[in-house]
Formats: sequence, C-alpha cells, structure tokens
Amino acid sequence: MSAEGAVCAAIADAACIMVNRNQGAGTRILIDRLLGDARPEGYWNQPRSHNAVAAAVAQGRGDWGMTIAPVAHAADLGFIPFTEEHYDFALVTARKQRPAVLAFLDSLASNEARAALTKAGFRPV
Repeated sequence: MSAEGAVCAAIADAACIMVNRNQGAGTRILIDRLLGDARPEGYWNQPRSHNAVAAAVAQGRGDWGMTIAPVAHAADLGFIPFTEEHYDFALVTARKQRPAVLAFLDSLASNEARAALTKAGFRPV
C-alpha cells in the first residue's frame, strides 16, 4: 500500500488515531499535504520529534504518524515510505580550515561514519 492509500484508509476509520508533528516541522508539511483539509482524530497531538511520534504509536497512544525509517524500525513499527529526504551540511567557507570543521569533515568522510550511517538506514552519497 502507498503512503497516500494508507492515509486515506486511516482518515476513513474514525477510530484510527493519528500522532502528528509540530507546526513548522518538515514532516508536518508533508503530512498536511497528504491530509488536505482532513483533520483526523489526534491531529492536534503534536510531538516535537520523530522519536516522540514513534514512541506514542509503540505505546498505543496513537495508531499512526509520520516518522523516518530508522526511528520506525528501532521502535519495531511498520513503515511505508512516502518520500526520500536529503540532508546537507552547511558551513561558512571562510571557516572551513578550522580544526573542528576539518575534523568533522574527515569524520564524515570516514568509512566508519559511512558504515554507521548506512546501518542506521541512511544512504550516504
């Protein structure tokens, strides 16, 4: 089933309780696009993190919500992908030679970091 289909099914079931995300979160923008004008039961429950959404569902305080794959899998929840998300790091070019920035960039490029990111469900490029 697609994410769109799953959301439509959840909206159609009045007993199916949503766990939303806080306003301003990128995830909230995605879920609001899927919901359109619908405001299902639980819509106003607005935890501030992916982990909080997964915890609420895992603890039975809600039936569904949007989170990222590594968090859903860590909570032993089902997961239906909606879209791929890309993460970038920004830095001030003039500060690129600072020891801490160089250490961060070296660490990020290391085989160990790439393996850890891959194990967590991310696809380093």
